[in-house]
Amino acid sequence: MKGPIGAAGSMLTTPFQEPSTYIPASVLPLLLALMAPQFLSNLMPKKEANTTASLLPAIRSLKSIQIAHFWVGWLAWTCDSLDFFTVSLTLSTLAKQFNVTTATLTTSITLTLLFRSVGAIIFGILSDRFGRKWPLVCNLLLCCAFSLASGFVNTYPQFLAVRSIFGIAMGGIWGLASSSALENLPVEVRGLASGILQEGYACGYLIAAVINITVVPRSPYGWRSLFWFGAGVSFLSACLCSLLPESEVFLRAKAVERARGATTTQKTKIFMHETKEMLKLHWKLCIYVVLLMSAADMHDLDLQDLYPTYLEETKGFSSYDASIATIIGNCVSSRTSFRADICSGGAVAGYSSQYIGRRLAIVLCVLLVGAFIPLWILPDTFGPLSAGAFFVQFGVQGAWGVIPIQLAELSPPAFRATFPGVAYQLGNMISSASSQIEATGAHSLRTYITVNGIVKNVPDYATVQGIFIGTVAAYVVLMTLFGPEHHSSHFEKHKTAFEEGGGQDSAIVHDDDEIREEDEKGSDV
Repeated sequence: MKGPIGAAGSMLTTPFQEPSTYIPASVLPLLLALMAPQFLSNLMPKKEANTTASLLPAIRSLKSIQIAHFWVGWLAWTCDSLDFFTVSLTLSTLAKQFNVTTATLTTSITLTLLFRSVGAIIFGILSDRFGRKWPLVCNLLLCCAFSLASGFVNTYPQFLAVRSIFGIAMGGIWGLASSSALENLPVEVRGLASGILQEGYACGYLIAAVINITVVPRSPYGWRSLFWFGAGVSFLSACLCSLLPESEVFLRAKAVERARGATTTQKTKIFMHETKEMLKLHWKLCIYVVLLMSAADMHDLDLQDLYPTYLEETKGFSSYDASIATIIGNCVSSRTSFRADICSGGAVAGYSSQYIGRRLAIVLCVLLVGAFIPLWILPDTFGPLSAGAFFVQFGVQGAWGVIPIQLAELSPPAFRATFPGVAYQLGNMISSASSQIEATGAHSLRTYITVNGIVKNVPDYATVQGIFIGTVAAYVVLMTLFGPEHHSSHFEKHKTAFEEGGGQDSAIVHDDDEIREEDEKGSDV
């Protein structure tokens, strides 16, 4: 008699197979691995690339300047989020102020997203050419100025104009903030740091929501005070950034170029040449990353931009209750920024990605979002809807917590501000109509609710968001699964874009190269 099927040393047979044809159980895992698609077998990082075992020692070894660079980058990204979501949180109020519909007012969100790509190109090029510090300072000061101006407009055309130009300033923040924050940290820390960095976005949303329900109702200036508060935070961030030294990567590169006697004009010519070389090598990667970011941006925007409006118009919530639900939904993704004992979607996913890989971490988070779509749209009361927001935002911010390090590792190493920044903002541009599509669809697909015993015909944001979230989630999963991954890349060892050969992926700076440069400098003297 044969032993049980699958037991060690037994034959795997079926009633329809002859006993002479069998597959040893010990060989089955190898056959399955060989039959698996390449994108599945490569989801997990190779063992030698997995450096999480040294995470705690790496954290303990951090210098104060590295920590400062990271948190200033985090604060800059928080400012961007706060400034952007001031419109989303006051959408209904602004519609009444300017005597337009909510759907019409979402044009301001669309225009802001469209113009962000221009800012990403301008400030990304300045950062990769001249360094991280001063381009980021100037970028934050512009955000401060336009946020301040947003609070002084009196007509809808004025508001559209200011928010459109504001989009240019907003567009540069993400690429500059993420590159300066991550490139100064050890490889072992970057997964966790990526998650915490991205939670600046959720934290900015959270701060704006808190100000909206505490300061705005008591302020004689109403909604305008929220915009002015954002201007103050941007100014503070710019001041802190100006106090820090330049990124270590650029300090080294500038010292080398000074030793060689390279002029500003020569370095700019080299930069232009290396940019062309990079585009020749990575144009396919450029297309892929833009498509990936358009999916990720849609996934984020369709959940956050109109969430307060959805609760107020479709579920009959008051503005106060809608803001509270928003805060609950975002607490899961931002509280860990302040308290290490509370779980955070971004921090958990970022940390896990160091073990299981960037793509797999993103996919698992997006699947979590899909599982909680019913709890996001079906309930009609505060408790269940807030719980749905909590879990869905955990998944969304978890996936986004991996995005900064995934893009940094995929990017051509010398263009870590321009490449991810432009890709992110082009994704925003492609997905910029999300809010308008949702608002238009909701106003076309009506439903009925009962408020204080009165039946009302209202826009059906619930159905539209359910369809939108599910469709986009499937798109994100597919784009992520079939994409590349450069886990634990040492991009900080690469030449900058204004050094000869910087556009090539193989342009690595070795310790002996630095020693040789110092020797040459000494011999010239």
